[in-house]
Amino acid sequence: MSKIAVVYWSGTGNTEAMANEVAEGAKSAGAEVEVFTPDTFTADKMDAYDAVAFGCPAMGAEELEDTEFEPMFKECEAKLSGKKIALFGSYGWGDGEWMRTWEETCKSAGAELAHESVICTEEPDDDAKSACQELGKALA
Repeated sequence: MSKIAVVYWSGTGNTEAMANEVAEGAKSAGAEVEVFTPDTFTADKMDAYDAVAFGCPAMGAEELEDTEFEPMFKECEAKLSGKKIALFGSYGWGDGEWMRTWEETCKSAGAELAHESVICTEEPDDDAKSACQELGKALA
């Protein structure tokens, strides 16, 4: 049984809803899943998991939330090499540039992206929820 961490930050609840769907997808595929927010997850925990899903909405000029999520993620970057990960998040404007930049950061750090990243505008609809479940299954 694989161990999966789902780590997310959510300001409005949209990315939290996505995180819950990712966790459910991984559980349905037989994985042991723990869900964290940035204040409860550190780089030291990366080695305890077979895969990690990171979720963060686009903020400001299409960037990661910079007071809690980005500092935690920066700390985790050194542990991404060879790690199976997946990314998800919501946005309210722009074209998803923050996600493309985030994917490149992860690839440059040597991470293995297990599934196409899932993004949605505002609250996740049924298609986004289904895509999040598939992302979770891919990590498992």
